[in-house]
Order: sequence, then C-alpha cells, then structure tokens
Amino acid sequence: MEQWADIRRRVLQGGVSKRQILRETGMHWRTLEKILAHSRPPGYRMKQMRQKAKLGPYVNSIRRILAEDRLVPKKQRHTAKRILERLRAEGYAGGYTVVKEAVREIERTSREVYMPLVHRPGDAQVDYFVALAKLGGALRKVAVFVMALPHSDAFFLMCVPRECTESFWEGHVRAFAFFGGVPDRISYDNTKIAVRQIIGVHRRKLTDGFLQLASHYLFDHHFCTVGRGNEKGVVEGTGGYARRNFMVPVPEAADFEALNAQLLECCRGDLQRRLRGQGATKAELLKEDQAAFLPLPAAPFDACRKQATRANSLSLVRFDDNDYSIPVYWAHHEVTAKGYWDRVEICRGAEVVARHRRSWGKGEAVYEPRHYLPLLERKPGALDHGRPLQGLELPECFALLRRRLESEQGHQGIREYITVLRLLEKHATRRVAAAIEKALVTGAPSADVVAMYLYPDERTEAGIFVLAGRPQLRAVQIAPPRPGAYGELLVAAEVTS
Repeated sequence: MEQWADIRRRVLQGGVSKRQILRETGMHWRTLEKILAHSRPPGYRMKQMRQKAKLGPYVNSIRRILAEDRLVPKKQRHTAKRILERLRAEGYAGGYTVVKEAVREIERTSREVYMPLVHRPGDAQVDYFVALAKLGGALRKVAVFVMALPHSDAFFLMCVPRECTESFWEGHVRAFAFFGGVPDRISYDNTKIAVRQIIGVHRRKLTDGFLQLASHYLFDHHFCTVGRGNEKGVVEGTGGYARRNFMVPVPEAADFEALNAQLLECCRGDLQRRLRGQGATKAELLKEDQAAFLPLPAAPFDACRKQATRANSLSLVRFDDNDYSIPVYWAHHEVTAKGYWDRVEICRGAEVVARHRRSWGKGEAVYEPRHYLPLLERKPGALDHGRPLQGLELPECFALLRRRLESEQGHQGIREYITVLRLLEKHATRRVAAAIEKALVTGAPSADVVAMYLYPDERTEAGIFVLAGRPQLRAVQIAPPRPGAYGELLVAAEVTS
C-alpha cells in the first residue's frame, strides 16, 4: 500500500511520467493503469462467473431436488452426498466438493426475504411453546401460553399442564389483567382451540369456545396464513427469548401457581428493559399500547368448560374422561361440572358441592374421603375396604382411639369411631386429633367426649343449631311442642294406678 500511494502521488501530483515509473519498477503498464485508477488495490475481479464445465449442466437438477425437498419432512430431505449420488446416476463425472458448494449457494440465495413491519399500538399476538419444568420434585413437560404486544414488546407468560380451551381462556384472562386492558386486535395461528375449519386463505370457521371469549372482550382477531408463522413473528421470537432466559436452568416450583408467580415477576422485570433502536423502556411504550386498548369488562370471563351430568351410584361425576367424587347426599342428582385449567367444581344450582384439583390423565378417579364418611353409618363394613378411604391420612391417635373403642365396646365401638370420623366433615384433621388426644387422657374415650373437647372451639353462636353441613337432616320433620303433653301423661298414670 505504501508503494501504491507513492506511485499515485508522483504521477498524479508530481508530474512524473508513466514511462519513468515503468522503468523504475519494472511493472506491467496495465498494473500501473490499475494503480492510477484506484485509490487502493481493488482485489481480484472476474468480468463474468467462471463456467463449471462438469457441474453446469446439472445445476438445474440440484435446484429441482432442493425445491421438492421443501414438501417433505426435514429428516427425509437430500444431503449433498445423496444429491451427488443421484447426479452421478445421470452422468455427472465431477467431485463432491463442487456439488456441496453448489448446494450451499442455492440454499443460501433461495431463502425467503421479509418486509420489516410497523406495529401500531393496541395489537397483540398469541402463541404456545413447550418447555421442561420441575414441579413438586418431578420433571415434566409444560405448555407455556404467551401473549406479546409488538409495539411495546411487553409480554405475558403462563405455564399450564397442556394446550386446551380452558388454559387458552385462562391465559387471556390473566394477560388482560396484567396489561391493564384488552388489545384491539389479536393475531393467532390456526390452533384447533380457535379454528374449527380453514375455508380459504383468510376465512375461518371458529369454535364456540373462541367466539365466547371474543364476544365477552369484544376484540378483533386475525389468523395467520397456513404455514406462515412469520406473520406473528414477534410472539415467536418472544417464546424463544423466554425459553432461553426464564426456563434455563430448568425452573423448579411446588406447583403451577408457584411457577406462574415466578414467571409473572420475570414479565414485570422485563418491562424495564430498553430495546435496540427504541428511545424508551418497554414500560413507557406499554402506556401507548394501553391508550389504544379496549376497557376491561365489568366481570372477568369465567374460564371454565361446563357440562351438565348426573352423579352415579358411587357418588362420582365424570368430566373429561375422569371421575370426581361428591358428597354421597348428592348421588343420583343432576349436577353441573365446571372444568377450569387447574380445578374441577361440581355444582348443584348455585351451590358448589365439591371442588377437586383437575386430573389431566385418562380414566382416573379423584376422591375426597370426607365425601363418603356419612355412608359409613349405614355401611360400617366399608371402613377398611372403601377405596376412597384409602387416601384418608390420619394421625396415630385415630388408630389408637379405634383400638380402644373396639376393645371396650366391640362392634358398637366401630360405629362410635365412625361418629368421630364424621367430625372431619366440618373440622380440620389437626383439631379433631387434638380433641382425640385429650379424650384418650380421660381413660373413657367416646364420640361424645371427643365432641366435648372439640365444639367449644367452634366460632358459632352458642345454643344455635344450624343445618349447614348437615344435609341428611333436611328431610326430618319435627312436630311443634305441646305443653299439655306432660299433663296427659300424669292423668294416664293415675288411671293406670
């Protein structure tokens, strides 16, 4: 470069002739012309691409093979080695390296080019991604609901057991509450939760569940063209960012609610981040989104799937191919099962008669042992063999009380023990256990003694009897008192004497 600059300065400014420079340096006159025409060495340049004599006739075949590969799964696409074998079958006599470079060049230059978009405030995009989490000490796959706002790049995350209608609803309800409003327009892929049938490029038949959600919050919706996830590229990128930053290392929590509390803090903390090319933080840009939002309705959407059904003879209600217990009083009654993403509620009218953590298996039975305690009074033999009662974990004092009652009263002692167990319908296990321990100290334990130590701790007004919690007594009819009945008994006694 030093010689290059010196020659240019001497010829173009110093007036030295070209012939003298050629005599001094011995270079070719074309090299001197190149030096004078360029301020720095231009490098090697070809006027036209060098023709590949051996591969040239087969380039179109390579393009055709690669184009056909886009229609098949990735694991069944051609490698450069396999393309070489096919070309040799057609008569190609060249080497592998030339074919490999041609394949790389064709793939690189045939990639799709995208248009940068402007995202107006008030728009949102929704998607799911799958990740691993350790819940309750067990490693499992979870589905993560993501709602992103392209204008501010704020986002909301929620982990759920699986992608379904109930988790889809709950994700929207919580996201709207987190953002403080309802986006005016939301973009989705063609998930079966929302799309029942794809009619054309932009026409969709939507599911009733999605229409219920859209009708409640009144937002507009847009569904991407099939196979065009780039139309909601912001939420796609958000999912990758969240997986790399919030799910690495694998998060640990006691349950889904604890894990979602962690993710919610991550979403809040991310609002303070400033993106490249943005003059404000996400929290500041979120205010512009909120100005374009629709207001939240007065009541949030009830994110549950309802199913009218009937409890069977085992006092079980079936919902989503799993059985859930209810109090035996409601067996054979018409009830409504309400399935949320995390729980199942069984209702009779407006009253919730049972509530269970939702099971995501198939053909499982979920029992609450206390639902079956009233049945033991009529079927005491089921005390040791009842399947629901196998999950009733009791302190050692319960077993000690049962042995004492059976040894002192025989079969009647079992019924006495069942009366004590029924106290668990209204009281916590630890409170009943404390009353049993006090009763055992007296040396003459019984259901009445246990109740004597238990009931003074109740926060109900003394002397008032209520039917709440005693459904078996609702059908009992009590005759009004007759003050003259005692006099009639006295008269009858005198006549007899």
